[in-house]
Amino acid sequence: MNLNQKKIKFSQLSVIFLLLCSASLCFAQTNKSDEKAEAIIKKAIQNLGGEKYLNAKSQIGRGKFSALQNGAIVSFQNFTDVIAFPDKERTEFKSGGSKTVQTNFGKNGWIFDGDALTIKDQTEEQIDNFRRGIRTGLDNLLRGNWRKEGAKLNYVGRRPASLGKRNDVLKLTYDDSFTVEFEFSDDGLPMKSIYKRTNADNEEVKEEDRYAQFIDINGIKTPFIIDHFSNEKHTSRINYESVEYNKQIPDSFFAKPSSAKELKKDLKL
Repeated sequence: MNLNQKKIKFSQLSVIFLLLCSASLCFAQTNKSDEKAEAIIKKAIQNLGGEKYLNAKSQIGRGKFSALQNGAIVSFQNFTDVIAFPDKERTEFKSGGSKTVQTNFGKNGWIFDGDALTIKDQTEEQIDNFRRGIRTGLDNLLRGNWRKEGAKLNYVGRRPASLGKRNDVLKLTYDDSFTVEFEFSDDGLPMKSIYKRTNADNEEVKEEDRYAQFIDINGIKTPFIIDHFSNEKHTSRINYESVEYNKQIPDSFFAKPSSAKELKKDLKL
C-alpha cells in the first residue's frame, strides 16, 4: 500500500468513525428525550390519581358548553357526556326545548336531531373529527393508547407559560404525520394540548385546549374547565358541574336506536 492509498484508507476510516459517533450521539439524545417524556407522563399520572386514574373504566360528566365570540358568551347548552374508555362516547346537548345526541363507538357513530326527530349515521368527516379528538385528548396520552397506533413520543423542551413560569412540552407524532403537543406545569399537571388542522378553505388552523380548575373526585383529579382556542381566539368553554367515574355502562347504550322516539326521554344512568 503506497502513501496515497494509506491517506485514502485513513480518510475513509475517519468518515466511518464520524458517522458512528454521530449515530451514537443521536441515539443517546433520543434515549434521553424518551426518558424525559416518560418521566413527565409518570409524574402527571401520579398527580391525577395514579392507579385510580389509570383503572377508570368510564366517566360521566354534566355541565354547560358555551360558545364564545370576542370574549363574550353567545350561546350555551347543558350537556351530559358519557365515556366508556377508550373510544366510546355519547353526548346529549339540551338548549331550551331542543335536544341533540351525538354518539361514537370505534369507527362508527350516529346523531339524533331532536327538532327534526331524525337519527342519521355520522359522515366520514364527523367520525374523523371524533378520532382526532381522541388523538389530542389527555386520556389517550396518559393511558398510552397512542402506542397501539405506532405513534412516537418525544420531549420538545420548555416553553414560556404564565409570568415567570415555563411548561414542559411533549410531542406525539403519528405515522400519518399528524402531531399534537402537550404542555405540563412544573407540578406535573397537564396545562394544554395543541395541534393543527386544515379547515374547509384549505387554511391551517391552530387548535388549543387549556385545562384548569382540577377537582379531586374520589381520588382522581379532573379538570372542570376546558377552554378551546382557534388561532389564539377563545371560541368555547366546557364547564363541568359534576363528574362520576366507574359507573357501569352497557355497550347497548351506544348502539343506534331503532326509533327516534326512544331519544326524546331524558338520559338516565
